[in-house]
Amino acid sequence: MTRADLTHLYFLLDRSGSMQSIKTDTEGGFAAFIDEQRKTPGECRVTLAQFDNEYDVVYSDKVLADVPPLDLQPRGSTALLDAMGRLVTSAGAELAALPEDERPATVIVAVMTDGYENASHEWTHPAIKALVEQQTNDYSWQFLYMGADQDAIEVGVSLGVSAAASVTYGRGKTREAMAMSAGKVGKLRKDRMAAHLAGAPAPAMEAYTAEERATLAD
Repeated sequence: MTRADLTHLYFLLDRSGSMQSIKTDTEGGFAAFIDEQRKTPGECRVTLAQFDNEYDVVYSDKVLADVPPLDLQPRGSTALLDAMGRLVTSAGAELAALPEDERPATVIVAVMTDGYENASHEWTHPAIKALVEQQTNDYSWQFLYMGADQDAIEVGVSLGVSAAASVTYGRGKTREAMAMSAGKVGKLRKDRMAAHLAGAPAPAMEAYTAEERATLAD
């Protein structure tokens, strides 16, 4: 049986050149996101990956107490599909290799980007959508998509992320988007733990309300 008290949070962050104008807000917002998880009961491990036209794992499987401040160095273009493909497939392989009693009962993949896909070579939208839906349906992974300067619901759905868990934010609302999403992730972790212990189906993340969406808009 998987560990009811353990969450693994995979955060995939855009570091393409256009992120330069919101670098400070993104770093502050990420710090607030992690601080919120520290307040939530249960253990949480964090893996952070960044992407532009390249993909880098900044750190992997860190306990919350050891997560360092974010140092964002924007550059390059936006290979979102390739980054998602690499993150999800590598995470799946790593978790599958663990003994069942060491696997997290809750796996959350949060994606934050301020631009459209423009540089992927290995993965397509249909392939990513199929992959995300497989992990969601077969293993109850929760995906979260936060997108600036775009219709994040439309983009998120094209990637297999539910409309309820996709949110558009204005470039000046990066910190607020992180804080709002952090609260929802914290609540999901608590709800998942309770459901797992009760033998109930894993609940999905609480949807962004119309009021919350309006708050994050320009």
